[in-house]
Amino acid sequence: MFSADLKRGSLELLILSVLEDCPRHGYEIGKLLEHRSGGQLEFRVSTLYTILYRMEKRGWIKGRWVEKKGERRRCYYTLTAKGRKVLARQRQEWMAFSAVIDQVIGVSHA
Repeated sequence: MFSADLKRGSLELLILSVLEDCPRHGYEIGKLLEHRSGGQLEFRVSTLYTILYRMEKRGWIKGRWVEKKGERRRCYYTLTAKGRKVLARQRQEWMAFSAVIDQVIGVSHA
Protein backbone atom coordinates (compact mmCIF):
# COMPACT_ATOMS: atom_id res chain seq x y z
CA MET A 1 0.00 0.00 0.00
CA PHE A 2 2.78 2.46 0.89
CA SER A 3 5.86 3.08 -1.21
CA ALA A 4 9.11 1.39 -0.23
CA ASP A 5 10.74 4.82 0.18
CA LEU A 6 8.16 5.93 2.74
CA LYS A 7 8.52 2.72 4.73
CA ARG A 8 12.31 2.71 4.52
CA GLY A 9 12.50 6.27 5.87
CA SER A 10 10.53 5.40 8.99
CA LEU A 11 11.60 1.83 9.77
CA GLU A 12 14.19 2.73 12.42
CA LEU A 13 11.62 4.80 14.32
CA LEU A 14 9.09 1.98 14.09
CA ILE A 15 11.56 -0.64 15.34
CA LEU A 16 12.74 1.53 18.22
CA SER A 17 9.10 2.11 19.18
CA VAL A 18 8.21 -1.57 19.40
CA LEU A 19 11.35 -2.30 21.43
CA GLU A 20 10.52 0.40 23.95
CA ASP A 21 8.41 -1.90 26.15
CA CYS A 22 10.33 -5.17 26.12
CA PRO A 23 12.92 -7.27 24.28
CA ARG A 24 11.71 -8.87 21.05
CA HIS A 25 13.18 -11.12 18.37
CA GLY A 26 13.24 -10.12 14.72
CA TYR A 27 10.26 -12.15 13.54
CA GLU A 28 8.19 -10.84 16.46
CA ILE A 29 9.16 -7.25 15.59
CA GLY A 30 7.97 -7.72 12.03
CA LYS A 31 4.70 -9.30 13.09
CA LEU A 32 4.06 -6.59 15.70
CA LEU A 33 4.64 -3.83 13.12
CA GLU A 34 2.19 -5.58 10.80
CA HIS A 35 -0.37 -6.02 13.60
CA ARG A 36 -0.14 -2.45 14.95
CA SER A 37 -0.55 -1.07 11.42
CA GLY A 38 -3.64 -3.14 10.76
CA GLY A 39 -1.75 -5.12 8.13
CA GLN A 40 -0.77 -2.03 6.14
CA LEU A 41 2.95 -2.30 6.93
CA GLU A 42 4.80 -5.43 5.94
CA PHE A 43 8.56 -5.78 5.70
CA ARG A 44 10.69 -8.49 4.15
CA VAL A 45 12.69 -10.35 6.78
CA SER A 46 15.95 -9.54 4.99
CA THR A 47 15.16 -5.81 5.13
CA LEU A 48 14.25 -5.99 8.79
CA TYR A 49 17.41 -7.84 9.82
CA THR A 50 19.62 -5.50 7.80
CA ILE A 51 18.18 -2.56 9.75
CA LEU A 52 18.49 -4.43 13.08
CA TYR A 53 22.17 -5.16 12.43
CA ARG A 54 22.82 -1.53 11.51
CA MET A 55 21.02 -0.27 14.62
CA GLU A 56 23.00 -2.68 16.80
CA LYS A 57 26.25 -1.47 15.25
CA ARG A 58 25.25 2.13 16.09
CA GLY A 59 24.62 1.11 19.71
CA TRP A 60 20.90 1.83 19.63
CA ILE A 61 19.90 -1.75 20.37
CA LYS A 62 21.60 -4.79 21.87
CA GLY A 63 21.04 -8.33 20.71
CA ARG A 64 21.20 -11.36 23.00
CA TRP A 65 20.93 -14.94 21.77
CA VAL A 66 18.51 -17.11 23.74
CA GLU A 67 17.99 -20.84 23.48
CA LYS A 68 14.81 -22.40 24.82
CA LYS A 69 14.24 -26.11 25.01
CA GLY A 70 12.26 -27.34 22.03
CA GLU A 71 12.59 -24.02 20.20
CA ARG A 72 15.11 -22.60 17.80
CA ARG A 73 17.76 -20.17 18.97
CA ARG A 74 16.65 -16.53 18.64
CA CYS A 75 18.28 -13.15 19.04
CA TYR A 76 16.28 -10.86 21.30
CA TYR A 77 16.86 -7.14 20.84
CA THR A 78 16.57 -4.55 23.59
CA LEU A 79 16.75 -0.78 23.48
CA THR A 80 19.94 0.72 24.91
CA ALA A 81 20.14 4.07 26.73
CA LYS A 82 21.46 5.58 23.50
CA GLY A 83 18.55 3.99 21.63
CA ARG A 84 16.05 5.57 24.01
CA LYS A 85 17.55 9.00 23.33
CA VAL A 86 17.43 8.38 19.58
CA LEU A 87 13.80 7.24 19.87
CA ALA A 88 12.82 10.41 21.75
CA ARG A 89 14.58 12.60 19.19
CA GLN A 90 13.11 10.74 16.21
CA ARG A 91 9.60 10.95 17.68
CA GLN A 92 9.93 14.71 18.07
CA GLU A 93 11.29 15.05 14.54
CA TRP A 94 8.51 12.89 13.13
CA MET A 95 5.77 14.89 14.84
CA ALA A 96 7.25 18.20 13.66
CA PHE A 97 7.80 16.88 10.12
CA SER A 98 4.31 15.40 9.79
CA ALA A 99 2.77 18.66 11.08
CA VAL A 100 4.63 20.62 8.40
CA ILE A 101 3.63 18.14 5.70
CA ASP A 102 -0.01 18.38 6.82
CA GLN A 103 0.23 22.17 6.67
CA VAL A 104 1.72 22.15 3.18
CA ILE A 105 -0.73 19.68 1.65
CA GLY A 106 -3.74 21.28 3.32
CA VAL A 107 -4.70 18.65 5.90
CA SER A 108 -6.65 20.07 8.81
CA HIS A 109 -7.06 18.33 12.18
CA ALA A 110 -10.30 19.68 13.59
